[in-house]
Amino acid sequence: MKSNKDAFRDYLQLEKKYSEHTVNAYLNDIGFFQVFNKENFEQEDIEKVNYSQIRSWVVSLVDQDISNVSVNRKMASLKAFYKFLLKTKQIEVSPMLKHKALKTPKVIQIPFSEKELSDLMGQVSSSVGFEEIRDRLIVDMFYTTGMRRAELIHLMMYNVDLASNVVKVLGKRNKERIIPVLPIIADQIKLYLDERNLVENIVDTDYFFISKKGLKLSESFVYRLINSYFSRVSEKVKKSPHVLRHTFATHLLNNGADLNSVKELLGHSSLASTQVYTHNSLAELKKVYGDAHPRNK
Repeated sequence: MKSNKDAFRDYLQLEKKYSEHTVNAYLNDIGFFQVFNKENFEQEDIEKVNYSQIRSWVVSLVDQDISNVSVNRKMASLKAFYKFLLKTKQIEVSPMLKHKALKTPKVIQIPFSEKELSDLMGQVSSSVGFEEIRDRLIVDMFYTTGMRRAELIHLMMYNVDLASNVVKVLGKRNKERIIPVLPIIADQIKLYLDERNLVENIVDTDYFFISKKGLKLSESFVYRLINSYFSRVSEKVKKSPHVLRHTFATHLLNNGADLNSVKELLGHSSLASTQVYTHNSLAELKKVYGDAHPRNK
């Protein structure tokens, strides 16, 4: 008979359609709580804990200088686990019922400016070999499609349709969306594919982006690539694929795109998720308004 943890894993994978990374994060959090509970309360069965035990874990995590954001994520994992136990009638009341998330500061992502993107593209060559062409295309794909890092890494050869100039992206919870490809990017894709065809002994043949050894790219490689490239033109503290995704949304909104269209391009399930990208657009709108209105002259 499956344990509740194994059944929970199946639930996250098969019903919730969560990625392997997300599922492992949930299960790791639950595992850490099990260890804490055994060491401090001599109780292995976390299905029978009370909230005071969970609260003790929260205090312990905070005492270890773990951020409120990370603590809240661990609590979200526990909450999901006990919600599953309720659903499967393993428990009658969730011990998380009265839990309130710790306060966290609002983190405002600062996007790259259009000048920073222009300066970078002026520095990066797109025609001097496989790796250079691939790296330039990765930067451009992030900036012109707004896809997530995991989406780019798991982009498959058959998901890129140059006949229609679109890419099909598999997003969170295995939700598919189609993103248009600009003609200039389609030309770069053709150039990349020509070079990709010259790579010998490709191992991960179906993956669109590969290393020079023919392997699927890792998340850390893609992060380091974006960080390294943007260190040339930007002094921003955070230089990551997610900042490029944020930049994509902000620049579209600044240049007149409507919120619903940006929502669809980003693959958000609700407008509330997309609205976090509007604060920079509002700042730009205020500047244009202030510069243009006669009463402000």
